[in-house]
Amino acid sequence: MMDDAGYEIDDDPSRIQRDAVWEWLSTEAYWGRWRTRGDVDAQLDSAWRVVGIYDAGRQVGFARAVSDGVAFAYLADVFIVEGHRGRGLGKDLVRVMIDEGPGAHLRWVLFTADAHRLYKSFGFAAPDDTAMVRPAR
Repeated sequence: MMDDAGYEIDDDPSRIQRDAVWEWLSTEAYWGRWRTRGDVDAQLDSAWRVVGIYDAGRQVGFARAVSDGVAFAYLADVFIVEGHRGRGLGKDLVRVMIDEGPGAHLRWVLFTADAHRLYKSFGFAAPDDTAMVRPAR
């Protein structure tokens, strides 16, 4: 799918440019720079769904989801490369991932220290009394 600015949004896992994803996650992601390249490759291999954004064939955005495909999905590793931000691409990326794919009916969860306004626009809110989290050890 092409947006109005000429960016292409695609959920084909074979198009994901693993080097570009690794480069961004290993240097820019405050939430997971501890992961090795092998860890990221394993996460890509086992992802339920991935969505990429491309500018002239170069990957400039990414999101990954883990899910049981029936009731629950976890949104992870959402990013837009610097220089492509401020154009609504983050909103496009999240919309395609959670509202325009096979997970539109699922209960979604994510962890983030920023972009709360973006996620709130898709109905994400603070957890209710049914949610509990066991932090990593």
